[in-house]
Amino acid sequence: MTEQSSLDSSYEEDAQKDKYLTFSLGNELYGIEIKHVIEIIGIQTITVVPELPEYVRGIINLRGKIIPAMDVRLRFKKTFREYNDRTCIVVIDIQEISVGLIVDSVSEVLSIPGSDIVPPPEAGGGMNRYIQGIGKLGAAVMLLLDCDKMLNDNEIDKLFIAQ
Repeated sequence: MTEQSSLDSSYEEDAQKDKYLTFSLGNELYGIEIKHVIEIIGIQTITVVPELPEYVRGIINLRGKIIPAMDVRLRFKKTFREYNDRTCIVVIDIQEISVGLIVDSVSEVLSIPGSDIVPPPEAGGGMNRYIQGIGKLGAAVMLLLDCDKMLNDNEIDKLFIAQ
């Protein structure tokens, strides 16, 4: 029985290898490894929680589970954009905590082989700490996010209290 579950999990990992859920913030395209994605939902009522960072818009109730909702635009120090019918919440797991990422729109799941991914350029601090790599898609590029670095330990502790 244990051997079968081990085979199932390795098959699942292979099926998710090199697969990225793509989304946009304005004209920029981003990707996150599909293995982190739990589900994609439309924008919904967000309850504001005092004293959380500005980019954490509040919490949502997803079928009885309370999940913090982080606006990726604000996390990346971009200007706030009103939510519309294309705005989505991508629910992901970051270090075993469910977090909703608010994005302008979700595109598709793409396969990007490791040979088409280059490391991000070196830069002082800033947004590059969130970037795992840069995916080459023909003439276009996509920033591939490192979900584990979207929040630091101190921020995770604050969110964990909110959950």
